Amino acid sequence: MSMYEFTSESICEGPPDKVCDAIADGILDACLAGDKRSRVACEVLCKDGQVVLAGEITTAADPDYEKITRETITRIGYTDASEPFSAESVAVRSLLSRQSGEIAQGVNAAEQGAGDQGIMFGYATDETPEMMPLPILLAHRLAEGMAEDRKSGREPWLRPDGKTQVTVRYENGRPEAVTTVLVSAQHRAGMSRDGIQAYVAERLGPRVLNSWWNEKISLFVNPTGSFVLGGPSADCGVTGRKIICDTYGGAARHGGGAFSGKDPSKVDRSAAYFCRFIARQVVKQGLARKAEIQVSYAIGEAKPLSVFVETFGTGDNAAATAFVGKNFDFRPAAIIERLDLLRPIYGRTTNYGHFGKPGLPWEA
Repeated sequence: MSMYEFTSESICEGPPDKVCDAIADGILDACLAGDKRSRVACEVLCKDGQVVLAGEITTAADPDYEKITRETITRIGYTDASEPFSAESVAVRSLLSRQSGEIAQGVNAAEQGAGDQGIMFGYATDETPEMMPLPILLAHRLAEGMAEDRKSGREPWLRPDGKTQVTVRYENGRPEAVTTVLVSAQHRAGMSRDGIQAYVAERLGPRVLNSWWNEKISLFVNPTGSFVLGGPSADCGVTGRKIICDTYGGAARHGGGAFSGKDPSKVDRSAAYFCRFIARQVVKQGLARKAEIQVSYAIGEAKPLSVFVETFGTGDNAAATAFVGKNFDFRPAAIIERLDLLRPIYGRTTNYGHFGKPGLPWEA
């Protein structure tokens, strides 16, 4: 298509699913900090005054899971004791057990096998310096901008929950303009919708979208009117339900596996990061303007079952495929070593996407 519009969504730190992701990644980092060989598959559910930790963890570390949970909730901003979901008052229930011996047998073999079967994708595009699709990049900036304004005290009426959405018009495959912006911001009681509209239109949007902000944007702010009730006090959250926000905003395919709460022996996470790393190299080498990498695994097997390279007609697909085959080892142990993944770095990935951020090894 010569002209089309594409939309992506992001979310702030306080939506219930993201609260769960943050707790899970906090537990993962604590385990890796004490034992880099930890095996972690942590799932979290939160609702009202309850947090449930479940899954399998095998570690020589001795993290205080309840303390991590409360500290994470405090950092996010749910500290109002009058709310059902508050850092000090939530009840934390642990249903964590050790990793299955049958899974461990394959993962801990002499040649480390994949922790599960599955398919993973990575994507990169030259349409932004971050090599990310513009709609998800801008949606993340809006969500992160709201969090910064709340935490700094510049906008004390803001609360942790919130969502954003950005629509970009493309012409001949290149982004030309932002056409629509949607912002849903949780707020304290008494804050007017007109005041929130003015905040987005006059301060947040122009500041964080910068040159992409324009007066012709169709702006939607808190379409239902009031957004006082939010977070786990108003809704249920579970880990792994924001996988499109976490990746490319729908601009590329997704294998279906979530990231948060999983150590790098789980190829759902590490191989998706590696595919992103490789897609970036394909674009940086000038082999294509857009690249998507797919890899597939069988549980317990080290070598991938397949590797597929797609350049969407923007480059030399055969050359890109040869480049990938010659330069990258997809075995789990090789991925972990090349990206140095046995470190407590995963809390930095939880919010505003796992890709496009400086300082992460797969973005190097």
